Amino acid sequence: MTLFDIVLFFTVVFIAVSLIYSTLQLGISPMPSSSKAYNAMLKLVDETGAGAIIDLGSGWGNFVIPMAKCKPQRQVIGYEMSLLPWLTSIILKKLLGLKNLTLYRKNFYKVKLPPASVIVCYLYPQAMNKIQEKLLIEQPEIEFIISNNFALPSWQPNKVIKLDDFYKSPIYLYKIVATNQVNVLST
Repeated sequence: MTLFDIVLFFTVVFIAVSLIYSTLQLGISPMPSSSKAYNAMLKLVDETGAGAIIDLGSGWGNFVIPMAKCKPQRQVIGYEMSLLPWLTSIILKKLLGLKNLTLYRKNFYKVKLPPASVIVCYLYPQAMNKIQEKLLIEQPEIEFIISNNFALPSWQPNKVIKLDDFYKSPIYLYKIVATNQVNVLST
């Protein structure tokens, strides 16, 4: 075995163990949105004003990197717990010189979210339950939520886009209005 083979072997093992560990810890693996979902979410972001964009579970940077490139006037913030996807995003951010992009390797359930125009996410049903609870309890200054494929359990979306894919995947847009110390959705 050559030194290259040994380095390659340990690199592959490190990547596999890191992804398996973060998948077991978080309950889901980093999963990028499809290009159709990405384009639909990008159009919906245009309807959310001019404030910051927060991506919960920013993964490999498939959404936050292009978003920061095409919206240089807006602050883009990504939260990702999985080490390798986060590192990949950090490297891309630095290579592309994206000054409007901030990437955190933090659990977004455990941090106070900054004020933002919109939260974008592609999570799973249990995570959407937690997001809904977090928004109700913490009252962060968030105006919109865009969710790929998974709805907030007890909130009515203002808009639903059905993708032209095999599953007719939904993209949800929620407008949040703060009333009487409780976040409710406008209809």
